[in-house]
Amino acid sequence: MARKKIIAGNWKMNTTASEAAALAKDVVGAVSGAADVDVVVCPPYVNLSAVAEAIKGSNVKLGAQDVHWEAKGAFTGKVSCDMLKAVGVDYVIIGHSEQRQYFGETNETVNKKTKATLAAGLIPIVCVGETLEERESGKMDGVLESQTKGGFDGISAADAAKCVVAYEPVWAIGTGKTATSQQANEAHIFIRSILSKLYGTDTAGAIRIQYGGSMKPDNAKELLAQSDVDGGLIGGAALKASDFAGIVQPK
Repeated sequence: MARKKIIAGNWKMNTTASEAAALAKDVVGAVSGAADVDVVVCPPYVNLSAVAEAIKGSNVKLGAQDVHWEAKGAFTGKVSCDMLKAVGVDYVIIGHSEQRQYFGETNETVNKKTKATLAAGLIPIVCVGETLEERESGKMDGVLESQTKGGFDGISAADAAKCVVAYEPVWAIGTGKTATSQQANEAHIFIRSILSKLYGTDTAGAIRIQYGGSMKPDNAKELLAQSDVDGGLIGGAALKASDFAGIVQPK
């Protein structure tokens, strides 16, 4: 099944509003010819409005780095789906490894956020991935299965087909290490096999699975050529428009 590639830039806790607007404009100019790939930028919450204005009318979509599952209430520091929609957000990263590692994210909260995001008409980018210790001790498959099943618990096939999954080998994020293209593809195939058990091969075959472990211009072409690698969730390389464009349109 042909799946349209999706490249999303996760800017993490970087850029002021003016820096974000400038970077977004540079990205728009650099990827304007990319008609065959979905392009998303995910700035910090406080910069969403500035970036929304900068990408208006372009082929670049706006994403958020997280969301809360409740619609409103006493949740200081959190934002709701409606708040994100109001500033033009289309995609939401959910369950990023840094959220799991530092901020108490669990499979249960990932599931709640995914359901809320889908109900609001937004597109979840659901992150799963193992640590180096989990990989080396033979726990990788169990971790990926637990995170995937937990994240999609109670979600219909029709809604699951709207989601994007991002495979993040935690040991390859911000470390300069990268899974080989074969390792990445094998993990993607395994994740798709779990989705197939949950939803059947047709739905699983429609869900896009991004690679989120230090994809750069010099390895993007090989990674994106793999059978089950449907794009990238880009960290450091997303902060320079030319590098990001080199992943969106690798040479």
